[in-house]
Amino acid sequence: MEKISLVPAFKDARGEITDLLENETINAITRITFSKGAVRANHYHKETTQWNYLISGSIKLVSQIPGEPAVETVMKPGDFIVTGPHVRHALVGLEEAELLVFTKGPRGGKEYESDTFRLDVPLTTGL
Repeated sequence: MEKISLVPAFKDARGEITDLLENETINAITRITFSKGAVRANHYHKETTQWNYLISGSIKLVSQIPGEPAVETVMKPGDFIVTGPHVRHALVGLEEAELLVFTKGPRGGKEYESDTFRLDVPLTTGL
């Protein structure tokens, strides 16, 4: 897991323009909503990279590289975190939240389950 620091590419009196990704192949962009206490994921992908951009609310992202301790990160609006292949991850809604996930690899649409491997022992079960 890596937190990405976003810097506006352009800013004036009208507002800001911030590029979330450049020079990446994206296979799917997915909107995920959370209710407070909702748990999602508790899985990993062998081939897929996911960039997670929080639009609203707050969520807890729990990630773990195999053989290392789990890391908990509270995401707030504007946070941008990437989880790469083999990084175990789970997400918990700390309140109602909305997340955009940009995916590179077999993860979107009909391929949703083709590169999803559920964890025998969950990283988290909730709040």
